Amino acid sequence: MKKIAIFVDVQNIYYTTRDTYGRQFNYREFWRQINAQGEIVSATAYAIQRGDDKQIKFQDALKHIGFTVKLKPYIQRGDGSAKGDWDVGITIDVMEIAKDVDTIILLSGDGDFDMLLEKVKNDYNVKAEVYGVAALTANSLINAASVYHRIEDDLLL
Repeated sequence: MKKIAIFVDVQNIYYTTRDTYGRQFNYREFWRQINAQGEIVSATAYAIQRGDDKQIKFQDALKHIGFTVKLKPYIQRGDGSAKGDWDVGITIDVMEIAKDVDTIILLSGDGDFDMLLEKVKNDYNVKAEVYGVAALTANSLINAASVYHRIEDDLLL
């Protein structure tokens, strides 16, 4: 059975589906589709911790589905900008598990991950699949993916 590891850039998926479709991503349906393809050996959702009730309920729902939720504190800078980036954390986790799975699935449109996907494909001979909103997914990420899946109606609430 194919071994699969899933990595979700929660903020990226939230904002790209909201901005493009005005809808939320359907994590339960996504899990169902991926689970039918093989064994999900690891599934991690990377999010920002603000501590509000709505966000806590969402994170609890992800855990109930089967995701491990990793949180980083939300940092509001003095100039009004915010920080809460998981790129390095996601990269480290992908590199650590790539040798033990057949497929890496990344949910993000962030082009910063293109080199990561190229590296794990070449060094570990894994399939690297990307799920993203087409209009807001970097071309470099699409090109780096073994398979690119557009997030469309079937994966939206």
